[in-house]
Amino acid sequence: MRSVLYVLTTLAVIGLAFWAYRENYATQASLSQTDKLHRDIRNAHARLAVLRAEWAYLNRPDRLLDLADINFNRLGLLPFRSEQFGQVGEIGLPVPKPLDISNGVDVSGSLDNQEQQP
Repeated sequence: MRSVLYVLTTLAVIGLAFWAYRENYATQASLSQTDKLHRDIRNAHARLAVLRAEWAYLNRPDRLLDLADINFNRLGLLPFRSEQFGQVGEIGLPVPKPLDISNGVDVSGSLDNQEQQP
């Protein structure tokens, strides 16, 4: 009886060691994948910062003015004037339609009135 117990205990220890070995490698794989994702996120943030800086550089007002002057014959772009802007009162707002309540439904009655009707 003791030998069976020893064999079962040995098999249990071997099984648990095998399970721990597999879990260790699975954990290491997950950690390396997490590190790779963090690296990718840092690279994406760095690239985004560069793109924002390039966007700010390309949208400088003096540069855009020079481009508008260079391409005036092709584009016909003119500077804004105050007369080009409208007033708030010039905006046509939709007129609300009046509600038609001529065919109303009487909801003042309670369930007691409905139960009394045959």
